[in-house]
Amino acid sequence: MSVLREFREFAVRGNMIDMAVGIIIGAAFGAIVASLVDDIIMPPVGLILGGVRFEDLFLVLRAGEPRASYLTLEDAKEAGAVTLNYGMFINRLVTFLIVAFAVFMLVRMINRLRRQGGPAAPADRPCPFCAMTIPLRAIRCPHCTSAIEPV
Repeated sequence: MSVLREFREFAVRGNMIDMAVGIIIGAAFGAIVASLVDDIIMPPVGLILGGVRFEDLFLVLRAGEPRASYLTLEDAKEAGAVTLNYGMFINRLVTFLIVAFAVFMLVRMINRLRRQGGPAAPADRPCPFCAMTIPLRAIRCPHCTSAIEPV
């Protein structure tokens, strides 16, 4: 019973729920970026490159039955051919680069916000004579009554 109690405490901790929400949003963002690459970016790029469909860029490592020259990856798979799908790899690489750039921009923005709210300037300083804490602009120590150089 204690294992279940420990698991419940672990699962409902704030950090765990935040992480779960982040994973769900990340998966949704990844699906959107994959669609952006597959459906919007790569078709015009393929058109510019002479009508290339990146999904159909592959090398046949072993022909299937019937042995033929396959025009699409789907034809090759139906025939049972073993293929090296470098066009799909290019699509996934572009997807990764877009997601990595988006994460970089998010981290960069968070770091910039952290720097702006940096540490506050000290309001106190030690007295050079008695080492007690005094206000930064004090010209006489209230503890030892020594005259102090202004800052």
